[in-house]
Amino acid sequence: MSNKMNTPAVDSLFEAILSLENIEECYAFFLDVCTMNEISSLSQRFEVAGMLRDHKTYLDISEKTGASTATISRVNRSLNYGNDGYKIVWDRLAKKDE
Repeated sequence: MSNKMNTPAVDSLFEAILSLENIEECYAFFLDVCTMNEISSLSQRFEVAGMLRDHKTYLDISEKTGASTATISRVNRSLNYGNDGYKIVWDRLAKKDE
């Protein structure tokens, strides 16, 4: 993780997110903290990542999500060379569904 990212302010934000207990609280918090476009962009990236994991083509992903090839490429780079954040979430969601 980048040292520029690891700051007390970011730690505080992440602690706040970790304190949320359900989807309704997430909506309330994120609608206060983010614009609708920011939330939409985050959710689009998560959807793109899932489709890449399912080996969908860039064209299929772009048509379904509206994501640009630049966004798809950026997400793909995170999946291949990132910090395994998507994997952590997907593993936890899979355990939750068991």
